[in-house]
Amino acid sequence: MKTIVLKANNPGAISHAADIIKGGGLVAFPTETVYGLGGNALDNAACAKIYEAKGRPSDNPLISHVADVEQLKQIVSHITQSAEILIKQFWPGPLTIIFPEKNSKNTIGVRMPENPTALDLIRRAGVPVAAPSANISGSPSPTTAEHVLNDLDGKIDMILDGGKCLHGLESTVIDCTVAPAAILRPGAITKEMIEGFIGSVILATEAGKNTPKAPGMKYRHYAPKARLTVVVGENNMVIDNILRLTANVDEQYAVMAHSKNIDRYLGRVVINMGAENKDIAANLFALLRKCDDMGLKEVFVEGVAETGLGLAIMNRLKKAASFNILEV
Repeated sequence: MKTIVLKANNPGAISHAADIIKGGGLVAFPTETVYGLGGNALDNAACAKIYEAKGRPSDNPLISHVADVEQLKQIVSHITQSAEILIKQFWPGPLTIIFPEKNSKNTIGVRMPENPTALDLIRRAGVPVAAPSANISGSPSPTTAEHVLNDLDGKIDMILDGGKCLHGLESTVIDCTVAPAAILRPGAITKEMIEGFIGSVILATEAGKNTPKAPGMKYRHYAPKARLTVVVGENNMVIDNILRLTANVDEQYAVMAHSKNIDRYLGRVVINMGAENKDIAANLFALLRKCDDMGLKEVFVEGVAETGLGLAIMNRLKKAASFNILEV
């Protein structure tokens, strides 16, 4: 299979991509979070192709993407009051809601992306679009078309190149089939933002390991080839411990550090994570891929406080590091 790459703003590119999805093929497309690998969510054969292209475990659920509430009603049995409130406040946007699935006892995760290319594609396809991240399963998620091509060239029909993704972390996933509602995966829509509209919610990021309701709950995710150690604690203690850990490292290594701390690592190989959490989130997966490009064996990462967006950043870092966390 030859994978076509077209700029999303090219005349006819989105229509061509929509035709591929209608025909049961696969198209990678940009969203405001990461690039998704899209297929017709109503076509079992197309969904099977997604799993095959990614090498994704068959019990790792797919998120469906819709362009409007009418498409949502095609795949869910009903919309709870809390879900209805969240739809009104955060759709389109980086929030996936777990609903009861139509004509089934199972649940289904659905979101309405904010990216105009994604919305246009879904509208033109005329069906809900199943779209996990467009990468090889377990590797860092793709935030550029180039990342997708590196992973899936020859395995999918088309890539719509819409430039770099805005948020850089996958959507928040919240289960509205339970009370109180439970956040299964943190993201750009934070716990605090959600609680401002529906009251207290619980964090259940490690729940449902045997029958996961959301992606990323059971399997190793986001991991580069290098061994990651995430160091968390007070800023100066974190720096001192990373300096200690890197004093006698024989293998190729680097330090992933906040912009404000770069000058503290003189003589070390340093990768700049960014200044604010929104920068770190937007850059994180690209930097993890850079670790592989550099041929690194070890990477020492400065952690962030687990509040607001920091909760989502640390969720991804912990999984990328296989929970190799040093608290200082």
